[in-house]
Amino acid sequence: MNKEVISDRQGISLVVLFIIGTNSIMAAGLTAEEDIWIAVIIGIVMGIPMMLIFARLHCIFENKDLFDTIEICFGKVLGKVVVIILTLYAFEAIASIVRNFAQFPVAVSLNNSPLILVMAIIMILCVWAVKEGIEVISKWARVFLLVLIILIFMTLLLSLNIININYIRPVLRHGIKPVLKGAYEVFMFPFTQTVVFIMAFSSFKTKKSSYKIYLMGLLIGGLEVLLLSLLSVLVLGVDTASGLFYPAYAIWLRINIGDIFERMEIIAGGLFTIGAFIKLCIFLMATSKGVSNILGFDDYKLIVAPIAFFAVILAGFEFDSMIDYFEFTGGPWYIYAFPLQVGLPIIIWIVAEIKKKRIIGIE
Repeated sequence: MNKEVISDRQGISLVVLFIIGTNSIMAAGLTAEEDIWIAVIIGIVMGIPMMLIFARLHCIFENKDLFDTIEICFGKVLGKVVVIILTLYAFEAIASIVRNFAQFPVAVSLNNSPLILVMAIIMILCVWAVKEGIEVISKWARVFLLVLIILIFMTLLLSLNIININYIRPVLRHGIKPVLKGAYEVFMFPFTQTVVFIMAFSSFKTKKSSYKIYLMGLLIGGLEVLLLSLLSVLVLGVDTASGLFYPAYAIWLRINIGDIFERMEIIAGGLFTIGAFIKLCIFLMATSKGVSNILGFDDYKLIVAPIAFFAVILAGFEFDSMIDYFEFTGGPWYIYAFPLQVGLPIIIWIVAEIKKKRIIGIE
């Protein structure tokens, strides 16, 4: 399989956009209510050790990607089982993300459009992008990231006159338990979802690149998530924000700049589109690489289109409605995702470190 090399800035841009992703219209950590800002900060701190583990997995065995590392650690048979598990996780994520991606425009503007058609159009664009390769996507990401950061800070500036600081008072009114629950939710979604990058990334410029990419990506992306989540509560209040599917999007509906600018919520749609598109591309690429490894193909790009096709089919049947989708992603998903996003990577890392020491000892 050809190894695609990306620069540190390109990698950071991808991770940041991935983290922001669908969170650009939602409010991560809203379970913590008024203390949402504390929950997001704790979630970022919790994410740092996992980022270090993800980065280390790229460095333990030189010139080896994740799939090679898994085979070295577990052998061919058990290694294939591990790859299949990770690939199925990434595949289900494609279906979930494209469903959310398509639901948003259908819910807010394209009310009469068939959901399956919107999902198909999105996936066609993603297939084209993934076939261009991660090097091309990462170049786009550098441009997109600049646009996205500008839009987020525009959101902050334009909402300063409508925020209510009393919406985040008093601190810890409900105790520490909701804060810890909110922190765990942010930790799982979106921070440890970056586990998919250990499948998507092949090679870096230097040995330290992976650490820089994951850590800087977490910190910058985490800051953006913190701003959007905090603004959702400061502008809307906990009760209103909790009752909305897309609270961060609703911020723009509250912004009023007289008769100068209208339909400002389009900016929120732009934020969501950029982040969700990159996130979807990364999961599609990771799934394609996983399937290619399982089937023994040399080029993952050959099977991108079929995987996208089946993902759209799964997305159409996986959830009966938007409510069904949010009930799953707001509850059972956290239980299902923990062993895949946290447990399995830790096991792979521990076994890889042991194998590395044994190899060094033999040499």
